[in-house]
Order: sequence, then structure tokens, then C-alpha cells
Amino acid sequence: MAVNVPGLVALMVFYIVILGIGIWASRKSKKVEKTCAGAKSEVAIVGGRNINVLVGVFTMTATWVGGGYIMGTAEAVYSPSRGLIWAFGPPAYFINFVLGGLFFAKPMRSKRYVTMLDPFQHRYGNMFTVTLLIPALISDILWVACILAALGGTMSIILGLSSAISIVISAAVSIIYTLLGGLYSVAYTDIIQLSFLFVSLWLCIPFLILSPAVTDISHTIHLNQTIGNSWLGELKLEDAGKWADEMLLLALGGLAYQALYQRILSAASSAQAQVTCFAAAGTVFIMGIPSVVIGAVAASADWNQTAYGLPPPFERGEAGKILPLALHYLTPTWLSVLGIGAVAAAVMSSMDSVLLSSASMFTQNIYKTTLRKQASELELQRVIRVSVLLVGLAGSGLAFGGDSVFALWLTSQTRMQDPTCSKMSSDAPRTPWMNE
Repeated sequence: MAVNVPGLVALMVFYIVILGIGIWASRKSKKVEKTCAGAKSEVAIVGGRNINVLVGVFTMTATWVGGGYIMGTAEAVYSPSRGLIWAFGPPAYFINFVLGGLFFAKPMRSKRYVTMLDPFQHRYGNMFTVTLLIPALISDILWVACILAALGGTMSIILGLSSAISIVISAAVSIIYTLLGGLYSVAYTDIIQLSFLFVSLWLCIPFLILSPAVTDISHTIHLNQTIGNSWLGELKLEDAGKWADEMLLLALGGLAYQALYQRILSAASSAQAQVTCFAAAGTVFIMGIPSVVIGAVAASADWNQTAYGLPPPFERGEAGKILPLALHYLTPTWLSVLGIGAVAAAVMSSMDSVLLSSASMFTQNIYKTTLRKQASELELQRVIRVSVLLVGLAGSGLAFGGDSVFALWLTSQTRMQDPTCSKMSSDAPRTPWMNE
């Protein structure tokens, strides 16, 4: 496939804008460091506890609405053996934020913790904290791989660009501005990224629904044109346990993510932290609706009327790429370019948060309290930067082998590889590392 030069140029402009905002925010972070009465490293980790509600809602929502969320949701709705009822993302993440606001935001923020591991470290000591950090770190690396794999697949379809090149460029941009500005760079770039994602995906919806190759999705709610199943999906009694397991995995798994508590702890007060959680619950649900519609449209499309042809994506093992495929073959070219920008925005808004959360926990709970108790603030800031780089490189390397975004997405919620991984849909393509 030839490279889509205009689309590539547009994407590069978007990346430059995001990098510019990240650099601007890093300067703001340095100004805050000069006036900060507490530890300078806390400015990078929790923004000096001075992130306002609006920015907090944007960055919290953007962290969860990543490439895995938007592509994994579309994949679940489209896949004949799953359907809408198995698309856990929107309701699960809604529950996640509500529970976080009700039970965790106030006690965590009122005690002025720096990371989610602080209460465990204060109660059980350093060695126990190390055992908690390992699965959290593995999970973060898997999440980075998930969202980068989503972006690589999308760019290869819409722009004709190598997945490897796409992953390298996107990872480099995210790593650079996260290194420079910590939470300030992450939070302010999230505003632009989430806004662009929202506008782009919703703009694509009318064109997808009105495509000549697409049957009215209200007429195909009981008949998926791919194989004959309903895109609504079906929940059989024997699958109820599996459904509940995967729903709880996503709904409760996020409560063990440092990325959540990083936003909670960056709020100016406990009340503000709770408001941020509740507001993010609504916005994260809304952000999942376009992916649901795209999955339903793809299931209702006659792919033989498009340049893609037959067999349909599911039979070719490309269900994990259904969102970019739908945008590429069912919308005008300029819209598909916006779509790739939306996925890129989602990827970077999540990746930067994951990088910073892992670096924060290692620096605060391992390096500062165990390895180098006398470390200076400058040394701690350097450790944060090095940690961001190492996690980014590890996740990027793993992304090269990812085929199913939905599988990677679910696995990243398990904190470490355990029996839950085997409960994923048998029809979903499995990545090489999952078969080992």
C-alpha cells in the first residue's frame, strides 16, 4: 500500500502541536517548582497538588480513553461471538470512577499520599511494597503495548505506514514531553488530545451510518451480516460467570492503577478529587459511544460493496483492526485521516499517564525509601526521567507482537499474567507472548 502523504503530513502537524504543548507545560512545571514549598519531585508526580477540576477531569478521562478502549470496544461489538453485551469498557469504567470517588478519593487525598503504594508502605514496610510494584509495573508495560499496537495497526491501514515506524514515532513523542514536564505536560496535552478525539470520532459517525455499503444498524440488531449473529450479542447462562469475571476485571482493575490516584492526589482538596472522579465517570462513558456505533456499523456493512471485499475482516483475523478498517473503507479519505488522528490522540493521552505512573511509584516507593534514602531532589527528578524512558522502551518493544487489541487490553487489567488471561474469547487472535 502506498503511503498517504497528505494524511502523514497532517498527522505530523498534530504530533508537533502536541509536543509543543508538552514543552510549554514543562516550563509551567518548572515555574511551579520554584515556588513550591514541598518536595520538587512532587511537582512532577502530583503537579504540586494544584491541578484544577476541569484539567483533572480531562486528564483522568483521557488516561482511560486510550487506543485499547476505543478500538477494543469497537472490536467487541463487531465480533460475531461477542457483541455489544460483551463491550465492557464504557459501563465498567463508569463503575470504576464512581467507586473511586465514593471510597478512595477522600481518604487518599486527605492524607496527602504521593502514590497509591504509600499506605501499604507505611503499614507493611518496604519489602511488601516491592512485591506490589512488580505486578503494577508489568500491567503498565502491557497497557503501553496495547495502546501502541492499536495505533500501529490503524496507521498501517489508513496511512500505509509501517506499524513499527508508527509505534516508534508515537512512543518517542509521548516519552519526550513526559520526560520534560511530568504531570503538567501530561495533563495539558490531555486536554487537546481528548478534545480532538471527541470531535473526530463523532464527526465520522454520520458518514459511517449513511454509507451505501451499510444497512441501517437498527435493522441488523438481530442479524450481523458478517456471519449472521446479532451485533447486540447474546449472554447465555453458561457464559454468565465469564461475563461477570471480565466485567469485574475492568470495573475493579482500574482501582489498582496509580494513574487514577495520581489524578486524585493532584487535586487541590479531597472534595475536588471526588468531583473529578464523578465527572470523569460520565465523560468516559460518553467517549465510548462512538466506538460502539462504529462496531455496529462494521457488523452491518456489506464489505463486498467496498474496496476491502470478501471475506470480511473477522474471517481474515482482522477484527482487532475493525475501527480503522471501517473509517478507511466506509468514510471519505479526509475523515479517515481524522480518525487516525483520533487514535493517535487516544494513544498518547494514555501512554504518557502510564509512563509517569510507573516512574512515580518506582522513584517514590523504591528508590527514595529503600535504595537511596539520602537522594537529593535533583537526583529523584532524574530517576523519574530514566524510569519513564525504560518503561516506554519496554512497552514499545512488546507492542510489535500485538495482534488483538482487545486481548492486550484485557490482559493489562490483570496486573500480571494469571488464569484470567485464558478466559478471553477463543475467537480473538492471540498474541505470540500469550501463547507461551
